[in-house]
Amino acid sequence: MTSGQEPTRLDIEDVRHIARLCHIGLTDEEAERMRDQLSHILEQFQNLAAIDTTGVEATGQAVGLDSVMREDVPIPPMSVEDVLANAPRREGDYFRVRAVMEESP
Repeated sequence: MTSGQEPTRLDIEDVRHIARLCHIGLTDEEAERMRDQLSHILEQFQNLAAIDTTGVEATGQAVGLDSVMREDVPIPPMSVEDVLANAPRREGDYFRVRAVMEESP
C-alpha cells in the first residue's frame, strides 16, 4: 500500500448486505471472516490502483496466443450402428431411456 493511503476496512453491515445480495446466509463468525477477507481484497485493488501505468500499452493477455483449435472441416457422420454400439438400451435406431414425467406448475 502506498504511504498516506488508508486501508479499506468494510463495515460488518456491508458484508451482510453483500451476503443478502448473493442469497448467502452467514453466521456472525463467518461474517467477520468474510469482512477480513473482503477488506484484504479491496486493499489489494488499492495497491494496483496506485501503480503508475502511464505509457504501458493495454493488452488482452500477457503473452501471444495461437489458436489450438483444429480446422472446422466437415466429415461424414458415424453410422447408426456405430453410434448405438454401446447403448445400454436401444429401440430400433434410437436410444431407449426411462420416461421422465413432471407436473407443470
